[in-house]
Amino acid sequence: MAKKKPDKDGIVFSTNPDFSWDSGGESKKDTPDPGQQRLWVQKETKNRRGKIATLVEGFIGKPDDLEELGKKLKTFCGTGGSVKDGMIIIQGDQRAKTLQWLIQNGYTRTRQA
Repeated sequence: MAKKKPDKDGIVFSTNPDFSWDSGGESKKDTPDPGQQRLWVQKETKNRRGKIATLVEGFIGKPDDLEELGKKLKTFCGTGGSVKDGMIIIQGDQRAKTLQWLIQNGYTRTRQA
């Protein structure tokens, strides 16, 4: 018999009789130490009506940790932004400040474009 139940992963319906809603706990990766992260900091204007945004990509770990990192970077830069699709978006050309903060906080493997 089909099972229906909304799921945070987007699964709503399954015809598999062996399907289980419990996938064995959280399968999210633990966040590695900042020194193990390889982050990419770049400036972008594409699809932003000519406005500049600073992107931080390459974060590996839990979404909550990415949100926390984004909040700290936005606070340090003194500007707004968001966290979408696994990247941090900071308003304006904040590459220098972002790179400075990341290096001060142990993210040694960062690159700037």
